[in-house]
Amino acid sequence: MFLGYHVLLDEILKSKEGLFRGLELNAKVQAVKAIENIEPIEASTNRLFYEYKADSLTNYSIDYTFNNDSLEEISVQINSDDLELSSYLFCDLKDYYANKLPNPTEDKGYVVYNCFEGLRKPFVVSLSDNSSPSKGIINMVIYKDK
Repeated sequence: MFLGYHVLLDEILKSKEGLFRGLELNAKVQAVKAIENIEPIEASTNRLFYEYKADSLTNYSIDYTFNNDSLEEISVQINSDDLELSSYLFCDLKDYYANKLPNPTEDKGYVVYNCFEGLRKPFVVSLSDNSSPSKGIINMVIYKDK
């Protein structure tokens, strides 16, 4: 699906539609549950938390935060014992969102995309590589700009 990118992006992003996995901010809880298609590890009125194992070295988690049944924030963490893969995925995510969203800014290890969608409130996609010498850790947060 994501030609030219690492195959794990197919699993993590799932769809070119929307901001992430076919979803947009303001999505309803039921829409998120339908996209994820498994039971969340943790669930409450304002939160759904999912964990996935991509392969023997890599796993990722997705934390959805809601306000009045409206998706406010998506937080993703990708962990890998393969540092080369982690670096590759970070670069692929940067490139994917750079092609999808305008004018990224980079500062202190963060790549930030500030976006306006027509009349809707602006949103931010923030990517960071928090890897250590022994563990690859990539964080991505998509949230409404307040």
